[in-house]
Order: sequence, then structure tokens, then C-alpha cells
Amino acid sequence: MTTEPKSTFLREIQARGFMHQCTDLAALDDLATSKVVTAYIGFDATADSLHVGSLVQIMLLRRLQQAGHRPIVLMGGGTTKIGDPSGKEESRKLLSETEIGQNIAGIQRIFARFLNFGSGPTDAVMANNADWLDGLQYIPFLRDYGRHFSVNRMLSFDSVKLRLEREQPLSFLEFNYMILQAYDFLELARRHDCVLQMGGSDQWGNIVNGVELGRRVDDRGLFGLTSPLITTSSGAKMGKTAAGAVWLNAERLSPYDYWQYFRNTEDADVGRFLRLFTDLPIDEIARLEARRGAEINEAKIVLANETTKLAHGADAAGAAAETARRTFVEGGTGGDLPMLEVPRGELERGVPLFELLRRTGLVASNGEARRLIKGGGGRLNDAPIADEARAVGLGDINDDGIIKLSAGKKRHAVVRPV
Repeated sequence: MTTEPKSTFLREIQARGFMHQCTDLAALDDLATSKVVTAYIGFDATADSLHVGSLVQIMLLRRLQQAGHRPIVLMGGGTTKIGDPSGKEESRKLLSETEIGQNIAGIQRIFARFLNFGSGPTDAVMANNADWLDGLQYIPFLRDYGRHFSVNRMLSFDSVKLRLEREQPLSFLEFNYMILQAYDFLELARRHDCVLQMGGSDQWGNIVNGVELGRRVDDRGLFGLTSPLITTSSGAKMGKTAAGAVWLNAERLSPYDYWQYFRNTEDADVGRFLRLFTDLPIDEIARLEARRGAEINEAKIVLANETTKLAHGADAAGAAAETARRTFVEGGTGGDLPMLEVPRGELERGVPLFELLRRTGLVASNGEARRLIKGGGGRLNDAPIADEARAVGLGDINDDGIIKLSAGKKRHAVVRPV
């Protein structure tokens, strides 16, 4: 489609950078202009939270609902038992039913902040593919649906081809994943009149399989749409830091650390991330991203505030911003900094600084902490420490009754003696 889309949904996601591929953009645009479109994205429950790497897909569902359409969040209660090979170099660890159930409960809480659920025509729906996959009978399923899939073509998909080219094992279990994902689309079309599956660009082959299965089995006109896989301008994978994944629930990552992740966005990414991850109007974003030099930091604070507000609420965003102000502007220790409680007896004996840096979550390992200190990035109560074996003790407690640790100039935590 060379002209601007007519439908609000497609016009908005195109303007904000969500669009990568679509099976029939013109026909989908006509449909989205004439009726409420039901669309879904699937999320496997491999952990009890999603991380920032899933945020594009979550916001894509949000844009769909904001444009007057109905989103379906499909929990992979069934497919999680297999594992999607897309983008993976090895098989996933198989989880128990109990673990999958606990993970789904954690993920569902995240979506309640981004979407409105209910029974109205555009209210979001939470579905679980275990409802239909768990009861499938193998022989009837192969007979009715397996015959529509070409192994030759399945072998050509990147998710399979790359694993085979690298001589990395791909189990028959994982090979079946794309068939089950295609069947999910058919089931959602039958149960909820779902006509559109969306996902990241690595899901294109799986999505096209579902579109074609719907046509062959039920003569349905279905659509697929993908968004680009997001990396930072320096090429780093979205959602990963030196300290680990940037999780979307507060139990896994504090709202303050989430705020800091977006506050530390690279200059070249500010405008793009404002369009993707906030609800700010496009013209306001254009003004913010036009700032240069030190003024771009103001745009980064707006980005951090808006993204944290969506994921954790306005109060948490405000508290994180205030903690950052006190920490960086006043040189204090805001109350929302990550805190580690350490017994006074342990501090009396002395705890290596590198160990405390790891235990507070500022770094991922003792080795990384040692390298940080050697490079001059480890700080104790704002003073740089060059000795990686430096022991932290009761004498390091400051006037606020705590010990402040820093990894570089932007990441901080406190140790509270108990």
C-alpha cells in the first residue's frame, strides 16, 4: 500500500513504527474501516513475567483497542509445554503444569495495566490455548490438519533452517510448534471471529501458516501482520541489560529500575521509543525528539515517566522520578532505590564490595563486579573504590543510616543494616 491507510488503527501503527509486514494490507485496511476487527497475539508462559522485549506486542494490542477494535491476549498454556524454536539456539526447559499456571497468573496481571478487559464489543479477551490443545487426539489431528502442512516448506522457515544449519538439535516436539500455532489461529477464528494474528517479524512464517490453514479448512479470509524486532541504535537487544532482563512486574524489577532503564535510553532512540512505548501524541513526540545536547535528557525523563506510568501506575512513576531527582540532583538517596538488608553481624565482619554489588542486583555476577571496580565504576557512598577486595563494614554506614552503592554514574542501590 503506497497511500496512507484509511483505518485509524493501521494509520496509527504505521506512523509509530509498528508496521513490518502484512499478508494483505489493503484488504485489512478496508475491513478495519468498516467493522470491529478482532486480533490476537500469543504469549508463552515461560516465566511469571514478560520483559521489555514483549512491550512492542503489548503496545500493539493497546493501539488496536484504542482504535476501536478488540484484542485477544492468548496465553500459551498448551504451547508452553513444547516451546517455540523461533530465535532459539537450543530447546527450552520443559515446565510442569503447576509452573505454567503460576506463570500465566503473573503475566495476566501485567496486561490489566495496558488493556481494558470485559464483555463489551471492544473489550479485551484473555484466552488460553490449553483449552483446545490439551484435548486434541493425535491421529484425528494429523488426519484433519497435518495434511495441510508441507514439511519441505516448514524446513525453509528461519526458525528451523538456522538451527539445522548450525547443527543444533531441533526436537520433533519443537518442530510441531508451528502447526499448533496455526491451529490456534483457526480456533480463535471459530470461537471469537478473530481475523488477524499479529506478532514480531520472527513469527512471520508461523503466522502465514495460520492464515493458510484457515483458508484451506474453513475457507476463511484471515490476515497476518508483523512488527519489526526492536534493537537499540547501538545494536543491543531490547530488554536486556548487564544486570539481566528488564521485567514488567514489580516483583522481578522495581519500578525505579524500570524508570532508569528508559531514562538511560540512547539519544538516537528517544523519538522511536516515545512513539512505540507511550501514548503521547505524534506532534508532541516530534518536539521532544528535536531537542539536542543536554536538552535531550528532558525528553528521556518524559519517556521514563510515561513508560513507567503505563507499566506500574502514576504513583510509582512519580516516586521513581523523585528518587532519581534526589539521587542525581541532590546527591542523596531516594527512598525508591533498590534496597538490600544485611545483618549487622555480617557487616561487622566485613563484606567484599564486589559481593554487595552483585547481591543488590547492580551487576549480574561477582566477576562483573570485579571488572567494574577495576575500571573505576564501583562507588561506595559516592566515592570511587579502586580495590576490588575492599571490605564494606559498619564504618561505612552514612549519616542516613545506610550504605550507598553505585555501578557507574547512573545505577544505585542501598544497603540497610538490620
